[in-house]
Amino acid sequence: MASSIARGGEDEGEDEEFEGFDDFTIASSWERFISEIEAVCRLWLFDGPKNLVDKGAECLDHPKNLYKVKSELKYGGKDYCLEFYFMINIDGQATEWDDNLHNIQQSFGVNEFLVIAPLSASGVVLDSPESSKLLSSVAIALSNCGSNWPAFVPVHDPSRKAYIGIQSTGTIFTRRFDADRIGSQVPVRLMHMEGLYELFVAKFASFDYPMNYSKVSFGMKLTYRTPPFDDDEEDVLENMEAEVKESEEGNDGYDHIKVQWDDDCPWAEWYSADDPIKGFELITIWPRNTCESSMEMAELENASSFDAEKWSLYPLISPNMIDDSAGKFIGFASQLRLLVGALDRSFDAKFLEDFVSAENIGSDNSNPAVVIPPPTVRDRVLKELFHDGAQISSSLDLENKNSRAIKGTPLESLFAQFCLQSLWFGNCNVRAIATLWIEFVREVRWCWEESQPLPRMPSDLDIDLSSCLIHQKLHLLAICIKKKNLLNHENHTSVEITGQSSDEKGLAEFDRNEILDLPQDESMVDEFDSDSPDSEGTTGNLAVDTEFAVASPDVQKSCPIRKGSAGIVGNMMLLHSFQKMHAPYTQDAPVMTEDMHEERLHAAEVCGDAFSTSGQLEREILSSDMSAFKAANPDAVFEDFIRWHSPGDWESEEIEDRSTGNKEDPDQCNWPPRGKLSQRMSEHGNSWRKIWNDSPALPASEQKPLFDPIREGEKVLHYLETLQPHHLLEQMVCTAFKVSADTLNQTSFGNLQLMKTKLNQLYITLASSLRPLRANRTHDKYELIGDLRRLCLVFENIEKLLIFASSLHRKLRDAPRLTEAIFNDYFNYYLPKMGNSSASICFDKKFSNKQQVNMLERDVVANLFPPPTANQSWRKVLSMGNLLNGHEPILREIIFSVAHRVGDCHYGSNIPWTHTEEIETHRMYIRGTSNDLQGCVRMWKSQMLIASICFEQAYSSDHLLFQKQFH
Repeated sequence: MASSIARGGEDEGEDEEFEGFDDFTIASSWERFISEIEAVCRLWLFDGPKNLVDKGAECLDHPKNLYKVKSELKYGGKDYCLEFYFMINIDGQATEWDDNLHNIQQSFGVNEFLVIAPLSASGVVLDSPESSKLLSSVAIALSNCGSNWPAFVPVHDPSRKAYIGIQSTGTIFTRRFDADRIGSQVPVRLMHMEGLYELFVAKFASFDYPMNYSKVSFGMKLTYRTPPFDDDEEDVLENMEAEVKESEEGNDGYDHIKVQWDDDCPWAEWYSADDPIKGFELITIWPRNTCESSMEMAELENASSFDAEKWSLYPLISPNMIDDSAGKFIGFASQLRLLVGALDRSFDAKFLEDFVSAENIGSDNSNPAVVIPPPTVRDRVLKELFHDGAQISSSLDLENKNSRAIKGTPLESLFAQFCLQSLWFGNCNVRAIATLWIEFVREVRWCWEESQPLPRMPSDLDIDLSSCLIHQKLHLLAICIKKKNLLNHENHTSVEITGQSSDEKGLAEFDRNEILDLPQDESMVDEFDSDSPDSEGTTGNLAVDTEFAVASPDVQKSCPIRKGSAGIVGNMMLLHSFQKMHAPYTQDAPVMTEDMHEERLHAAEVCGDAFSTSGQLEREILSSDMSAFKAANPDAVFEDFIRWHSPGDWESEEIEDRSTGNKEDPDQCNWPPRGKLSQRMSEHGNSWRKIWNDSPALPASEQKPLFDPIREGEKVLHYLETLQPHHLLEQMVCTAFKVSADTLNQTSFGNLQLMKTKLNQLYITLASSLRPLRANRTHDKYELIGDLRRLCLVFENIEKLLIFASSLHRKLRDAPRLTEAIFNDYFNYYLPKMGNSSASICFDKKFSNKQQVNMLERDVVANLFPPPTANQSWRKVLSMGNLLNGHEPILREIIFSVAHRVGDCHYGSNIPWTHTEEIETHRMYIRGTSNDLQGCVRMWKSQMLIASICFEQAYSSDHLLFQKQFH
């Protein structure tokens, strides 16, 4: 027990002795600084790249796959930042011209590296002793850690991009790094490859061995940039065209106007888009080669760029294609967004006049966003809509297959053009739209009152019920105007016939019937009506019979007068008389719009009658057809009408020939035809038979018209004049989205399948998103407006992609593979923005994907570089060489290096490498142009020389420290 107590006392004494121990290895501030660097580096070494990424290492946007961690340190009253750059999933050594390399990696040929710099505005070390001490501190710390990471310190002015660095190789030699830049007034000698080669040789001629006995290996990368497509190139082309025109025609000058790149694009009528591709950068990479003299480098400078091993191309994208900020991109999408805002405001009033009236606007009257354009602008828009000769054109062949799913209008129709004009009328506010609509309706009424054809509207086609209601109404009005003109012509003709002779009356009457598409009167029928088999048997044909095909003279004499015949129906015979069946002229069915059909259906449902399911209108049409059939076939019975009008309700026991031109001998005809009515038509009290019995024998020309164009036309105008604001804006939104998409769909962008797919998806999205407007779901106003605004964002994304595809196709039309590859790269880059979120996702990222150009595509790419004009040819005097169609590279990068086998020189002493391994002893990276040159040097030096340099640099600041460190 005593011994234990004694031993405990001894331990307490030892603890007291160690508590007073001073570690003189970190006695000075510089030693503590080195110790802090060493601790941070050991931590990073222990974690490794993967764990550092898991702990939140920062991933750089460019280059890809490069991460950074940092730690802040203090020394001498200053704050410093130590940064470690590393990559993960490195498969061997990176290639020399890898695009995913950091500037330091490219310049010095390293992978992982450290950078220590002061936390200041410049971020560089301006004092030479300070930079040397920082580099020595990191080198000592890395040596203590056993790490071979290269370390760099930024020095001099930030614009020089200068670095000094050091790396331990684990041998008696270390690597030294040095980089600097000449920002202006580059010597002419260094503009040429011959001078750069001599600079590299002179740089290392005094080290270790004579360079004139070694072969220098070099690789080269040249970057060319096309002239801007929106400025220089167009000016060049215009000047060339002007000179040719002047020489051929002898003109003193030229008066052609500079055109925009998209003048022949479908959207050019409404806006001019900035060219999304400002130019191209072509990168040519030359293979590694060796050179023994400066003359060889001079010859290489005159070599053609087509001799390069690899060509890569990528477009220079306009910032407006990337920036999502409001107002940066002007197109259909931006105006549609304003139209949606007008729809939101349209629910505030019941009448359009309320928005136009100044006293009803209140404080918004002074808001520039709701200002009405001057009358001159309004008159110009109306003139474009209603000018003479504006007729609708068929564009079905250019229409997308999914376009009809959207309840809008055809692109060239009147209301579609009104919607497009409204997008650019003023700021597309609700006041401007209301003003334009009121004047628009006045012009439509003028066309009606003056019986002028409605421009941009068909007058002889069936109404498309899949279009919006306003378009249906305008179509109906166009038909009413045409029929109104026919009625006016008929009345005028009737007045003129009163004072004419009988022959003149007959000719005038024949002319009237021809215009109205109706049969002639009785006098003309008596003269021309016949059963000639050569006449056509379809309704609406003006052919007449030339003889009666009647077997018995008695039957012929008993025949009443035939009226309104359009011709015989094949070889069909009447049941109760041996006469050919005649097809009558019939009245056209009344033209109705969607709301008219719904009203009749609703009325039929209220009545509850079984036959009223089809409505009273069907009764009137059926009665008119029966009357016309009786007039054309006086001896016909109900069964004959069924055989002609509804063959499915006649159960024939023989095959009747309904074709035309087949003439048979009446004596050999199997008459009367054998058959019976169907069960539906044979039932007692059948409504069809009742209508037959009540229908008089009257030709279509003598019947009461089924369609009153005057009444229906006035109804259309009443609808247009009393349309509520939100009903107008709802139909305008649907139509504007549709016709905007239809306009863009006409863009030529080659065979880019991905673009075609996105266009089809846009139509499907539009049809789905606009369906609530089609159903008049006004109770979900706020949700609807939000959905429409998100739809505008989707539309803008597709519009930008389409403009990019069009521009790319124009510039690389003869290289479809390259065009599609570049577009696919840009699409994948733009893909994160294709959602409906308004947040900017890739605004800060730069599109730099490069596509390799194959040998067959090099001529097409070379044509992107037009020869310079005479005013630009003087630049060739100071050119760097390697011209491409007269254009010098904007950037030249060269890597000079010298490598030796370790066993063949003094570098092999005391190095545990095999004698066959080759190391790169000297390396110089040159980057620049004729006005800017940056050089980066990497060389091997003796470790003893490095130690002495560090000693001399630190001696003045801490003499005792270095005595202890290098004792």
